[in-house]
Amino acid sequence: MPRSIWGGAISFGLVNVPVKLMSAVQQKDVRFHQLEASTNARVKQKRVSAETGDEVPYENIIKGYEVAPDQYVAITPEELESLDPKKTKSIDIEDFVDLHQIDPVYFDKPYYLAPDTGAEKPYKLLLEALKETNKVAIARVVIRSKEYLTAIRAAGDVLTLETMLFSDELIDPDSIDELPDADVRATEREVDMARQLIESLATDFDPAKYRDEYRERVLELIEQKASGQEVAVAAEPEAPAAVPDLMAALEASLAAAKGGREKIAATGNGAAKKNAKAAAKADPKPAAKKKPAPKRAAAKKPRAKSRA
Repeated sequence: MPRSIWGGAISFGLVNVPVKLMSAVQQKDVRFHQLEASTNARVKQKRVSAETGDEVPYENIIKGYEVAPDQYVAITPEELESLDPKKTKSIDIEDFVDLHQIDPVYFDKPYYLAPDTGAEKPYKLLLEALKETNKVAIARVVIRSKEYLTAIRAAGDVLTLETMLFSDELIDPDSIDELPDADVRATEREVDMARQLIESLATDFDPAKYRDEYRERVLELIEQKASGQEVAVAAEPEAPAAVPDLMAALEASLAAAKGGREKIAATGNGAAKKNAKAAAKADPKPAAKKKPAPKRAAAKKPRAKSRA
């Protein structure tokens, strides 16, 4: 069960909704320690002075901002604390916007919001109102001395809160030099082929379909080595060959996609026919054997009367 990491209230207008915040993510990264190769002993890191080489106690460490190469402005913890945003227990809604207006690139980390004790009705009220209007609430909240811009939306029967990036944290795509020039254009036929390829591969999104296959292979490798098995290192895969003809690549991809769908359909039809034949063998049901059925039903009536 998720554990609450923050408690407060959603505030919009004069309405307050007491809520508990809990993470919507359970990280499953495979974490490694650093070991000495010859002994497998754990390697520890020390904080040392770049000037003297001596280890520096933690209590003597402050923060510094580099303003020029090897030039720093030292900032004390007290100076930072004086600038901390005012700690409140309120998620202050500033605006309601349409979800489609928010580019997903702005979303950072998801959380769930659950109603606190006695707040079930106002929680449900906000949840249903967001569903009906298809709106997302843009709000600010302070968590652990840091102010976050957030988006609150309805996801099924739960309110979700996603921390967001501020606009000046995003890199302007116009600053990417590698983007194609404006005069680079695809032909109408190429676009049509690409559209057909996308449509042939289109399906409903099923998140359970996608797994972290690399993490699964790493865990399998760890399990094999822990049990003393010899692990063969696979050869590096060859780099895919460049395809000089874009139309040829599109046509081949579209043919492969259609062939795959037809194969699946044929397999399904074949299986259905096979199952039907098997069912017919198990229960032939010839017409001649069905004729006496009414007589057997009539024979049961006297027995029923005798029980009465």
